[in-house]
Amino acid sequence: MTAPTGEIYRIDWVPGTDVLHGTCHCGREHTAQDPVEMWEWMLAHPQGHVSDDEPRGADS
Repeated sequence: MTAPTGEIYRIDWVPGTDVLHGTCHCGREHTAQDPVEMWEWMLAHPQGHVSDDEPRGADS
């Protein structure tokens, strides 16, 4: 097991929809219906953070 990095990735299901809402450790947000797409977007940090979603928090 590797040491913890302190980075927190969060994915929430939007109730009543098939939509997932993800928040990267940098504060950027993204929505998707495909969980694989969501994880690929998050783990591509900082590449892959170009989206139509408005950033919250620090820039990537």
